[in-house]
Amino acid sequence: MIPALALVVGVVAGLFLHPTVPLWLQPYLPIAVVAALDAVFGGIRAWLDGIFDDKVFVVSFVANVLVAGLIVFLGDQLGVGSQLSTGVVVVLGIRIFSNAAAIRRHIFRA
Repeated sequence: MIPALALVVGVVAGLFLHPTVPLWLQPYLPIAVVAALDAVFGGIRAWLDGIFDDKVFVVSFVANVLVAGLIVFLGDQLGVGSQLSTGVVVVLGIRIFSNAAAIRRHIFRA
């Protein structure tokens, strides 16, 4: 119940406060969102499989976002940021769809 309430409070705060993302951080935000979605789908899959651990989820969430951001940052420093961004999105996208398929199989038994 607390995570759902926190989500609602966060969405409402975002709608009313209209936060802005600093210009230097804008290239990393989409990658951070995709990395966070990967952790969320992995957490849902673990919960459905009965092996969810909140500590593992939090560490996975933070680590995914930091590692993905670090890879894109290094790519920017090397001059290949867009290629590494694409690579990160592809890898995390594959993981997200894999977890989504496992969730679908678990829910619909198909």
